[in-house]
Amino acid sequence: MMSYQFSIKSFDELTSVDLYHILKARSQVFVVEQHCAYQDMDEVDFDCLHLVAHQNEALVGYCRIIPPQFNTLKSNLSMVKPAGNAANTMPAIGRVLVLSEYRGDGIARQIMLQAIAYCRKKFGKKTPIIISAQTYLLHFYESLGFVSEGEFYLEDDIEHVKMVLYVVKKAKARKLGTEASRVSTLLNILLSIIGLLFIAGLVYLML
Repeated sequence: MMSYQFSIKSFDELTSVDLYHILKARSQVFVVEQHCAYQDMDEVDFDCLHLVAHQNEALVGYCRIIPPQFNTLKSNLSMVKPAGNAANTMPAIGRVLVLSEYRGDGIARQIMLQAIAYCRKKFGKKTPIIISAQTYLLHFYESLGFVSEGEFYLEDDIEHVKMVLYVVKKAKARKLGTEASRVSTLLNILLSIIGLLFIAGLVYLML
């Protein structure tokens, strides 16, 4: 696996060269490659954090992180109901791309892990993260822990599904660990009893 460098900048921190390469990559993937004529540049960009993956200073991948206060993509919380008003306070990750010549090396996963880690650090470890995923990438996002919500829908004539990454509460994790420990203890006791009965049976037969 090749080594990549990552940077996260607000819109105001982007240089004109940064912005040129980001918009060029987005146009290349989402407009030209996917044969989709849509307005890629939107007002949301001004409020986003822009995560870029570089290799030898060349842009190879990208995504943008939309802070909770600017995110209009809402969860219906159909899978899990986190504490608090999570439906209206979650960040979103979007415009995830890897240029075609760099695919197949796991860079998309690295980009998402970087974006998730940043969201956890910036917006809280227990804050869910939402995405509008193209459905052909459903299994990829599921492998990162995202769960789909609702029906598939068309966005710019491309099939999408809403997906949310929740955090398993520590208390729940501890409970599961305790239950597993209890089951293991019971199994050990049963095995010990069976072993004692077996030995008693052999002794009886030898008398």
